[in-house]
Amino acid sequence: MHKLQFDELALFARVADLGSLSAVARERDVPVSQVSRALDRLEQACGAKLLRRSTHGLSLTEEGRTFLAYSRRAVDALEELQGQFAEHAGEPSGVVRVAASTIVAQYQLVPSLPGLAQRHPRIAIDLEVGDRLLDLARDGIDIAIRTSNSLPDTVVARQIGTLGRALYAAPAYAKAHGLPAAIGELSEHRLVSNNTVPSLNDWPFVVDGSPQRFAAQGHWRANDTGMAAAMVLEGLGIGRLATLVGDGLVKQGLLVTVLADCVDLQPVPVYAVTAGTRQRLPKIKACLDYWTEWFAK
Repeated sequence: MHKLQFDELALFARVADLGSLSAVARERDVPVSQVSRALDRLEQACGAKLLRRSTHGLSLTEEGRTFLAYSRRAVDALEELQGQFAEHAGEPSGVVRVAASTIVAQYQLVPSLPGLAQRHPRIAIDLEVGDRLLDLARDGIDIAIRTSNSLPDTVVARQIGTLGRALYAAPAYAKAHGLPAAIGELSEHRLVSNNTVPSLNDWPFVVDGSPQRFAAQGHWRANDTGMAAAMVLEGLGIGRLATLVGDGLVKQGLLVTVLADCVDLQPVPVYAVTAGTRQRLPKIKACLDYWTEWFAK
């Protein structure tokens, strides 16, 4: 056991996360054979079989599950130690991998990066953008920006804002087609909807204290919230967008609100989510503190 190397422990943890030697090889930009040899050395050093390899993939043996727990603790301990040294050096540093939806990344995170660079010039941000919900450990994500009323107990979440959804249109669309004065008039307009998340097309309203709903049949449809926002900005139709994006574009004169007096915003918390104890790492804590301030503005 004295021959174990830290990098091999980290490699084993990534193999367990990704479930594939080739995926780890691509991540590290090394041949698959190099990853395989490293695993062979680990098993020889431990004197035990850690992984079962078959045509169906990889699975951990009982000894492998025990070894994985210790490997994770070692990796976390070293990262925390490195963070402590960075903290004493006075400036957090390193790469922080951040996952967010396209629309939040484009209209909130990207505009925030100049200020983050000014405050923490030694932090680099690696953005993983898309509407798919990523697994923090498997996908190697340090911080995920998520909107939810319920999160798993395995993560640590800090609320950094609130997100509602409202209806918007571009001024060019309003000039060419007018805007609806009542919910029933929406069916007479070109609408932008989502073709993969049906719930986003169930538009909620409150009229005289009573909830109402409108099933949006989009003339224009997209599977990505950022692309839907781009369609609305282009003047193609009326769309339901996140208020933390739409309201900013209204202030810039790029959008106008639609049926604002009766749209039910249905606000939900926006969280910055981290796995385990990683929120204590200086580089991650620095980003969390900064984005808490940014979203509050």
